[in-house]
Amino acid sequence: MLEDQNGGCAICGAKAEDQKHGVLYVDHNHDTDEVRGLLCNLCNVGIGNLQDSPKVLTSALQYLLDHGHYGE
Repeated sequence: MLEDQNGGCAICGAKAEDQKHGVLYVDHNHDTDEVRGLLCNLCNVGIGNLQDSPKVLTSALQYLLDHGHYGE
């Protein structure tokens, strides 16, 4: 899986070796236990805090687009 993700987080691309503990975390669907991918801590916590909800995530994206952001 790590090779399929080019050695990085499935969301932001951060490399395992650049992470605090040098690892990526196995992300899974909490309803089905299906593994979705490997994530850095920030992305893993981020989608968890957004309730693993595409609706909430889309709303957050629109908020940032409408009100400014400091990312890429």
